Amino acid sequence: MSLLAKLSELVKKQQQLEKRLEQLEVKDDGSAKKTPNPTPIVDISSYESQAREILAQAKEEAIKTKEEAAKIKEESFRLKDEALRKEAEIDRKVGALEERERLLLQQKADLDKKLSELDELKEKQLQKLEKIATLTKEEARKLITDAMEKKMADDIAKRIREAEEEIRATAENKAREILVDAMKHGAVDCVAEYTVSTIKLPDEEMKGRIIGKEGRNIRSLEVATGVEVELDETLDIRLSSFDPVRREVARRSLEKLIKDGRIQPQRIEEIVAKTKQEVDKVLLEEGEKLCHSVKVYNLHPDLVKLLGRYKFRFSYGQNMIVHTLEETQIGVAIANDLKADVAVVRLACLLHDIGKIVTEEEGNHIQLGVDLLRKYRIPEKVINCVAEHHEDKPFSSAESAIVWVADAISGSRPGARYEPHEDYIKRMTNIEEIARSFPGVVEVAAYQAGREVRIIVEPEKVSDAEMVILVDKITQKLKDEAKWAGQIKVTAIRETRTVGIVK
Repeated sequence: MSLLAKLSELVKKQQQLEKRLEQLEVKDDGSAKKTPNPTPIVDISSYESQAREILAQAKEEAIKTKEEAAKIKEESFRLKDEALRKEAEIDRKVGALEERERLLLQQKADLDKKLSELDELKEKQLQKLEKIATLTKEEARKLITDAMEKKMADDIAKRIREAEEEIRATAENKAREILVDAMKHGAVDCVAEYTVSTIKLPDEEMKGRIIGKEGRNIRSLEVATGVEVELDETLDIRLSSFDPVRREVARRSLEKLIKDGRIQPQRIEEIVAKTKQEVDKVLLEEGEKLCHSVKVYNLHPDLVKLLGRYKFRFSYGQNMIVHTLEETQIGVAIANDLKADVAVVRLACLLHDIGKIVTEEEGNHIQLGVDLLRKYRIPEKVINCVAEHHEDKPFSSAESAIVWVADAISGSRPGARYEPHEDYIKRMTNIEEIARSFPGVVEVAAYQAGREVRIIVEPEKVSDAEMVILVDKITQKLKDEAKWAGQIKVTAIRETRTVGIVK
């Protein structure tokens, strides 16, 4: 309990005693009665002495508190003065740093100015030297370089010859072993069709039904598919076209018609239309088959579907599936021998010619392939291999060189390719593109190795009279632009139909 609280309690007790004394005073004429147990009188002096002692203690504590407050105040003044001194010191240092920064900026500006002046002086001196020597800077450099090369030519040639002899001695045999072993892995058991597909008929009756009355069924099949249907005395039907996709659609459609038995123009068109819709599924199946053959998995489905087109694409007469299988097997074998990245080589060999089946855009197949692979986020090392597999760019890695070697081996082996087939494909494609460039033309098919062209027009856009003019324009353009020696027959077909439904 504090001193003030004790003092307050003593004062209250004193007041209570004084009040009690007043109550005990004698009443008038003996009327007051004695209390059975009167309260004893308390000595007040003892309480006063205690109060004085408590006050003295309180004064002493107050004096001590005042002294401590004075010390705290003195310490606070000291800390304040010290803080002011430190703040002044910081301001001084900041000012010095700002001044130093200003001087550095000024020195930098002066240095830049001197460098600019030095460059101008150097350029003037160079111009004077060129004027005196009657030689430009590049000519002088070339003159010195040529002189040094001439001086060092014997030494350089000697070292080059020594290096070449050493490389031949150690590398030629090893390279021959690697390439021979790799080519052993390139054998594939795939037979590629070039321009003809063959279907075996069950009997003569089916042959007659395919021909139809006055040949209308076979004509409908040719118009719907864009292929040439050839029959002879045997039960074989040959489907001829430079476009392998058309041949595949015609082959599948004819097989369905033979199985169904209902062979008539309308049914032929329905079957062909459905078969064309199945092409995407066929391409996906062929792409998956190719990927599994070379052990590549988890590619994007659209990319796998594009790879399926390899089955119907030829490069200089070599089917692209055959070429891709050969190249991948050869490339993987070389990569294993050279301790290169087999995964990169495998994927690059599979995708190296992907640009050849991109027909929607213009450009060479290398750039088209690179753009397509970047779209599907193929690793950059693989893209570099694709971009460099024809030596259009310097090789960026050992894997790029391996892909180039494997491609060259597959394409240059005896019997792999032949030039006339590729020229034939280009010529036929050129004829169809010329005819298709005119408005109103829906479908174009070139037959008889380009000697006959059939064109189907939209009846709503091209009238009978306009069709005559259209044929004349097409023949004239073919005459001027088609790379063809001989006669080309152009046939335009305009057909209208009216359908009614009875309910």
